[in-house]
Amino acid sequence: MLVTFFWSTSFIIIKWGLRDIPPLTFAGLRYFLAFVCLLPFALTKERISEIKKIDRKDWFRLTVLGLLFYTFTQGTQFIGLSLLPAVTVSLLLNFTPIIVAVMGIFLLSEKPSTLQWLGASLFIVGIFTYFYPVDLPESKTLGIIIMTIGVFSNAFSSVLGRGINRSSKFHPLTVTVVSMGIGSIVMLVIGLAIQGLPLLSLTNILFLLWLAVVNTAFAFTLWNLSLRTLTAMESSIINGTMLIQIAFLAWIFIGEPVTWKEGIGMLIAAAGAAVVQIKRRN
Repeated sequence: MLVTFFWSTSFIIIKWGLRDIPPLTFAGLRYFLAFVCLLPFALTKERISEIKKIDRKDWFRLTVLGLLFYTFTQGTQFIGLSLLPAVTVSLLLNFTPIIVAVMGIFLLSEKPSTLQWLGASLFIVGIFTYFYPVDLPESKTLGIIIMTIGVFSNAFSSVLGRGINRSSKFHPLTVTVVSMGIGSIVMLVIGLAIQGLPLLSLTNILFLLWLAVVNTAFAFTLWNLSLRTLTAMESSIINGTMLIQIAFLAWIFIGEPVTWKEGIGMLIAAAGAAVVQIKRRN
């Protein structure tokens, strides 16, 4: 849950930073700086020895994870936040658990229990209760298409990340540094080539440093560590509780109030997330 809190604050900070920084450049800078922060910890004798032992198959998997989870998922999220309201982006991202559940059955042989399916269904009911009625203007079509790509990238990366971390073959730091390094460099190059680098104010530099060090370098390492024990579906559902956190943070920092209907929806979603975890605790 600590990881989801950090990631929830990212929505607010990103919306502030997007006023001055183009989305792809913003995302590329965030994750490249995070990669630089983690790099010294990956240059220990033990980590270097582990990296040298990565074979061609695992390099391919880590490269795909980096491209999916950073270049595509995070890149589309920044673009989506520049085109759509934060709540709309959050809504679309919360369809990820259902896609992950179906993919996990076929790709990871992780079959959710009946109770977990019930929890997932309850979670989705909560999401629809929170956002109903959903009004997406035609002018937001591009943003919706981009976020749809991001949702599927997020789902694929969740399953692939679970597959890599479940075996405990590599330390979570190794997985994070290698995949983030590949994904962030590709995204930064694309961002600079297409959108350029604007003049950064002190405030924007502080935004980038917080996002890079705390919300990325630290939080993503914890996320990879959690995937050693949590299934892909369980991890995805927990991440989905960001819906509740984002709503309260937006209320506090942006002045977006939470209605009774939205509050009920959040409680239903939280109950669904708790039900999914019952099997894990048992």
